[in-house]
Amino acid sequence: MRVVKNYLYNASYQVFILLVPLITTPYLSRVLGPKGVGINSYTNSIIQYFILLGGIGVNLYGNRQIAYVRDNKYKMTQTFYEIFIMRIIAVIIAYMAFILFLSTTNHYHAYYWAQSVSLIAVALDISWFFMGVENFVVTVVRNFMVKIITLILIFSLVKTDQDLTTYIMILSLSLLLGNLTLFPSLRKYVGHPNFNDMHIVHHIMPSIVLFVPQIAIQIYSVVNKTMLGIMVSVQAAGYFEQSDKIVKMILAIVTATGTVMLPHVANAYANGEHKKTRLYLYKSFSFVTAVSVPMFFGLMAVSSKFVPLFFTSRFSAVTPLMIIESIVILLIAWSNVIGAQYLLPTQQVHFYTMSVILGAIINIIVNIPLIMFLGAVGTAIATVLSEIAVTGYQLLSIRKQVNYKLLFTDTFKYLTAGFLMFVVTNLIDRNTSSTWLMLIIEVLLGITIYTLLLLLFRVKMVGETIQMIKNRK
Repeated sequence: MRVVKNYLYNASYQVFILLVPLITTPYLSRVLGPKGVGINSYTNSIIQYFILLGGIGVNLYGNRQIAYVRDNKYKMTQTFYEIFIMRIIAVIIAYMAFILFLSTTNHYHAYYWAQSVSLIAVALDISWFFMGVENFVVTVVRNFMVKIITLILIFSLVKTDQDLTTYIMILSLSLLLGNLTLFPSLRKYVGHPNFNDMHIVHHIMPSIVLFVPQIAIQIYSVVNKTMLGIMVSVQAAGYFEQSDKIVKMILAIVTATGTVMLPHVANAYANGEHKKTRLYLYKSFSFVTAVSVPMFFGLMAVSSKFVPLFFTSRFSAVTPLMIIESIVILLIAWSNVIGAQYLLPTQQVHFYTMSVILGAIINIIVNIPLIMFLGAVGTAIATVLSEIAVTGYQLLSIRKQVNYKLLFTDTFKYLTAGFLMFVVTNLIDRNTSSTWLMLIIEVLLGITIYTLLLLLFRVKMVGETIQMIKNRK
C-alpha cells in the first residue's frame, strides 16, 4: 500500500507542476497569442540547456543514492550535503555560461533574463532527496500552495501581450519559492554534516554518467522547439509547445510510477532482492500500459474538438500535431518503466544511456528534413520515431533478464480495448457539436467503454485489483 500511496502522491505532485499551465493555457493563448506563446517556448528551450548543465543529473542520481543509504542517518546526511553542494557549484558554472551566451545574441534579452531565474531555482531544488526517502506528501503540499499563488498572480498581472516578461517571471519565481519551502522539512531527516568527512568529488563521475542520458533526452525533447524557432518561426515553436504541453501533462500521470518505484526498487536491489525487482517491473509495466493506452487513444479521438475549445481557433494547427504526438504517451510510459524503474536502480545505466543517445541521434537526423518539408508536423513525427528507438533498444537490452510473455501480459487486450474505444469516441466526436459539454460526455463515454471492455476481456490486473479490494473488506 505504501507504493500505491506514494504513486498517488507523486501523480498529484506531477499534476500540480502542470496545473498552472493547464488552467492558464486557454487564457494565455488569447492574451499572448501565437507569437507570445512562441517566444516563451523558444527562450525557455534555450534556458533548458543551461538548466540541464546546472542539474548535472542530480534528480535521478540523488534520488537513487539517498534510497541506498536512507537506513543510516549519518550516511544520508553526508550524501545529501555532498550532492547538494556539488549541484550549487554546477549551477554557478551554468549561469556563467548563460551570461556568456547572452553576449553572443541581440534578441529577447529581457525574456532570457526572466527565464534565468529558473536556473537559480535549480540550485535550491532538493525534491530528489524527498523522493529518495519516499516522502511525497511534502512536495505535494508545497506545489499546491505555490501553484495557487501563481494562478492568482497570472490572472491579476498578465493582461496583454506586453506582459510576457511578467508571465515568465511569475513562473520562474514560483519555482524558486517552491524549492525554498522544502528546506524546513529537511531537518527531520538530516543532521549537521561533518565537513572533514565530505567527499563531493566522489559523486561527480557517477552523476555525470546519469547526466549524459539527460543531455540526450534534452536534445530530443527541447531541441525540437529550438530548431522550429530557427528554421520556421517562433509561432511554429508555439504550436508544437501547445501540443507537447498537453501530452506531457498526460504523461505526468502515467510516469509518476517511475519516480515512486526508482527508490523502492533501488532499496530492494541494494538488499539483494533481485527476484522482487523483476516482479516490480512486470506489475509496473502492466499498470502503465493499462493507463496509457486509453489516454493516447482518447487524446487522438477528441483532439479536433479539444484544440479549438482549449486554445482557440488561432491554434488550429495544433490538432494534427497532437494526434501524431499522442502516440508517445504509450512509448514513453514503457521506456519509463524499463529505464527509470529497472535499468537505473539495478545499476544498468549503460543500457539506459545508449537508448536515449540513440533516440537523440535519430531525432537530429530526421528532424532537419522533416522540418524543412513538413514544419511542425515533421517535428511531431521525429518525436515519435525517437521514442520508438528508445523503447525498442531498452526492450532488446533486457531480453536475457526478463520473460517477455510476463512483461506483455494482456497488452493485446489493452490495445484492443483502447482501439475500440477510439473508434466509437472519434465517430461521436466527428458528428456532434463542438462544445465543452459534448467533449466531457465523450471523455466519460470513452472511460466507460474502455473499463467495460477490460472487464469483458478478463484482464488479469483488473481481477487482482477486485480480489485485493474484497480481501481488505
